Amino acid sequence: MSDIGGLELLDSLIGKALKAGADSVDAVHLTGRSLSASQRLGKPEAIERSEGNDIGLRVLIGKQQASVSGSDTAPDALDELVERAVAMAKVAPEDPFAGIADASEIATDRPGIEMFDPYEPSAEDLTELAAKAEEAGLAVEGITNSEGGDAGWSTTEVAVAASNGFSGQYRRSSFSVSAVLLAGEGQGMERDYDYSAKVFFADLEDPAEIGRRAGERTVRRLNPKRPNSQRVPVIFDPRVSRSLLGHLSSAINGASIARGTSFLKDKMGEQIFADGIRIADDPLRDRGFRSRPFDAEGLASKKLMIVEDGRLASWLLDLSTARQLGMSSNGRASRGVGGPPSPSATNLFLEPGDTSPEDLIKSVGTGLYITDMMGSSVSTVTGDYSRGAGGFWIENGELTYPVSEITVAGHLSEIFKNLKPASDLTFKYGTDAPTVLVEGLTLAGANG
Repeated sequence: MSDIGGLELLDSLIGKALKAGADSVDAVHLTGRSLSASQRLGKPEAIERSEGNDIGLRVLIGKQQASVSGSDTAPDALDELVERAVAMAKVAPEDPFAGIADASEIATDRPGIEMFDPYEPSAEDLTELAAKAEEAGLAVEGITNSEGGDAGWSTTEVAVAASNGFSGQYRRSSFSVSAVLLAGEGQGMERDYDYSAKVFFADLEDPAEIGRRAGERTVRRLNPKRPNSQRVPVIFDPRVSRSLLGHLSSAINGASIARGTSFLKDKMGEQIFADGIRIADDPLRDRGFRSRPFDAEGLASKKLMIVEDGRLASWLLDLSTARQLGMSSNGRASRGVGGPPSPSATNLFLEPGDTSPEDLIKSVGTGLYITDMMGSSVSTVTGDYSRGAGGFWIENGELTYPVSEITVAGHLSEIFKNLKPASDLTFKYGTDAPTVLVEGLTLAGANG
């Protein structure tokens, strides 16, 4: 393995590809390291360390393109990678929308974003964090077993370069602590979890608090009931409300819009949420999980309003999908090493409302509070929505008994229109939403 640096390696690779007959080229180099430790029932269970070093190369000959990947950076291996890519491009079908950015489009500034913590914990440090989380969970009355406490660290370096003159790289870090506990026995056993994940180590929550919450959540799930089928207002806990943004993200992906396979394909500029609803995608957010100074095609990163005052304001576009739609890319290209760029969200979030989660629950009177979702029958082509769920029944504006083995169903267009956010937005996942209320979903339960 060569010790050549990321950008120097890519510059060399691009030069080789141009010399071999490519008209234009772009490439990405991803390197990463990670370390994790786990503990179960008071004993260290595993320590895992991994390292990755991967290259992705895309070459274009006219409108024919091919992408190849590899992990060997030795000169002979790079020569072989180039030869394979050029040979594939020569026989590839033409794609009228393929192509790298014009030199005038590429990012020239490198905004300073807090996204890398140089602290590297030891295996002993992580084992201690995992132990504290599990011990606190096991101490909760009613906990009968544990799937363990875990702690992890990772760092990733991304280098991107192209024959249009773009060259840039960035690093990001991640730290996490979690605990998974069990309560009850036999068929009546219940399981729940809690975790904290942050870009900077100093921002991690106290592992003992994580373990305690995991234990209390688990015990609270004991002896669930299955309510009768009915149409009820539903409140989504932040653990699951973010999934609604995931469905929106898929429906407004430029690839789906260009293919005409989204139920929102004709809704640009139209009211799809209630007045006042704002949804943003911000790759420049400090300490964001998906922050980046430029996208995978070398275009500048910028905050993008997806929904403004309830109206759909933007698609997620890379260069190819923007060309298909007669628009301009908004810098949402993402890329691994195995294929060409494609559009995706970065730090996507629903802005909070003015109502506290407690007041939102009180306003419901009778309904369902969902904390977990499983399975999925959600179509962003038709908008049909159906998912298995568990959580708590709301009676007289308060959470009462746990519920499980139910399904909630509706249509995404109605869910979006009837969505009301609470005030408790926290940035925890990369796609984030506060507690939200959706009026009138169909619950399939005991008599369904």
